[in-house]
Amino acid sequence: MTNALTALMETRDWLLADGATGTTLFNMGLQSGDAPELWNVDHPDRIRALYQGAVDAGSDIFLTNTFGGTAARLKLHDAQSRVHELSRLGAELGREVADKAGRPVVVAGSVGPTGEIMAPMGPLTHELAVEMFHEQAEGLKAGGADVLWVETISAPEEYKAAAEAAKLADMPWCGTMSFDTAGRTMMGLTSAALATTVDTMSNGPLAFGANCGVGASDLLRTVLGFAASGTERPIIAKGNAGIPKYVDGHIHYDGTPALMAEYALMAKACGATIIGGCCGTTTEHLKAMRAALETGENRPRPSLEEITQVLGGFSSEVDGTEGGGPISAKRANRRKRA
Repeated sequence: MTNALTALMETRDWLLADGATGTTLFNMGLQSGDAPELWNVDHPDRIRALYQGAVDAGSDIFLTNTFGGTAARLKLHDAQSRVHELSRLGAELGREVADKAGRPVVVAGSVGPTGEIMAPMGPLTHELAVEMFHEQAEGLKAGGADVLWVETISAPEEYKAAAEAAKLADMPWCGTMSFDTAGRTMMGLTSAALATTVDTMSNGPLAFGANCGVGASDLLRTVLGFAASGTERPIIAKGNAGIPKYVDGHIHYDGTPALMAEYALMAKACGATIIGGCCGTTTEHLKAMRAALETGENRPRPSLEEITQVLGGFSSEVDGTEGGGPISAKRANRRKRA
């Protein structure tokens, strides 16, 4: 399938994704508990600024402001009837910004988890999940998104439902999961299991990987797990900008732009093709990451020890696969400040 993302990947051996949507919008005035997707209608200029910031910082891909755009999530704000509208507008604003960038920039339609638990443990059936994801996918497609970007998923069943929805919408897609529980997703999936899943799907993603989670070190350990599987599918790494700390009433991530530049180079060396940031990653971080990727020399694949020396220790003793001898979490205090 010919699409903007595949065409761009064919020209380069790395692409820079964007940073943190939530962090940026909170800095613009979004209040805790508000639905960011409503800003696609109420504050379109701020959403354009969100997208433009990523483009100006050098991102080749940016995600739309539609992470919580399924009916299940919007129901919390009495907006479940506005799924198509809010997703379409989020993509349309992105299309405006990308089309005037003067270089190829991919608009990725963000699709987050429904927030519901999949059957049989919870009430969300496969059919209903597909229906909700498909509704949002059609809105993003109508708005001009180049690709669907399924992110922060923890259940393999929900990941597969999103894949089916992408097929129904005739849209290419990428998909990342969050490995935040001792190297596994909240629902127990390992990096090796996800790699096997995507390589055996009938409608697999263009690229797959990990986002968010605990910290950059943990995320790169997960990326190494993907690479060790032998997959030939492009890998995505979108790690948080350090570790969150509560400072003066606000959540602050302690990763500096210099540290995230090192993370970007290490992510590439670990096997990632699409490299970006998640929570706490600002435009200043992205600029440093872009500069590092453009000027830095290719590095050999780092060891777990080298990752911890540069980015800090892992949060857990194991990586979920119980193989490869993960570094002890006791080294978490050995953080090198860039």
